[in-house]
Amino acid sequence: MENQSLKINKTIKLYIGGQFPRTESGRSFVHKIKGTNKPYANVCQSSRKDFRNAVEAAKGAQTAWEKRAAFNRSQILYRVAEMIEGKKEEFIDLFKTTMGMTKTQATNAVELGRDAFVYYAGFCDKFQQVIGSINCVSGPFHNFSSPTAMGVVTLVESDEFDFQNLCASLAAIIASGNTVVAILGQSCPSVLAPLAEVLATSDLPGGVVNLLTGNIEELYAVIGGHREVQSVNFQFGSKEMLRTIKESGASNMKRIVSAKKPALCLERITDHVEIKSVWHPIGV
Repeated sequence: MENQSLKINKTIKLYIGGQFPRTESGRSFVHKIKGTNKPYANVCQSSRKDFRNAVEAAKGAQTAWEKRAAFNRSQILYRVAEMIEGKKEEFIDLFKTTMGMTKTQATNAVELGRDAFVYYAGFCDKFQQVIGSINCVSGPFHNFSSPTAMGVVTLVESDEFDFQNLCASLAAIIASGNTVVAILGQSCPSVLAPLAEVLATSDLPGGVVNLLTGNIEELYAVIGGHREVQSVNFQFGSKEMLRTIKESGASNMKRIVSAKKPALCLERITDHVEIKSVWHPIGV
């Protein structure tokens, strides 16, 4: 017995409000090692109550996050990239073990995810100038149009796991001052563990990014109708789920984004901002 080592399977909890709570439902599911029946981790199966708790945390953090200087948000997103680099080997091991990637593929995936945060860090204090404008009007006025954050965004990730796409989606949403509740796909739910640890140690305020794992079929019905969610980025493949979210979101004027875009592009930011115009008198 002295020569036998006991393997301790990971227990991966949720990431809500900067904390690591267990699901209130007490349920979990097993994420297996690729190509085997051996468990890699026990992962929380989120409930609707967990989703509502995450939205509450996101709403509570949103105003203060949007009021931060754009350059400060840029610094924090860049810090996230630094922390991903620091946990690079852990991400590589995860992708090799649970996704069956080669070391080269896993390394490339981590580097692309890291670079996505760097890309959107650079946009935090620049996209306003790119999509804002001074409008030509007839009269003694200046008329300015400028982008503002929408508020709380729900991100429903695809089951076709792509670490770059996940990082790009999160970074683009929060770059403008939004907060996000992300429901991760089931192909690699264990990515929550190292990613949440990165976010928790990168100066990002609690509640700005919230990560859930579980079965989207249990959660999608409540997403569209939740009135504290201003926008939904739906990347899952089910057209039926998307239609239900659109129907339930119509009553509260929720913006639904479903078209997939390149990982690195300005449109990922503009998907979740509103344009507001201000009139200012200049005299006669």
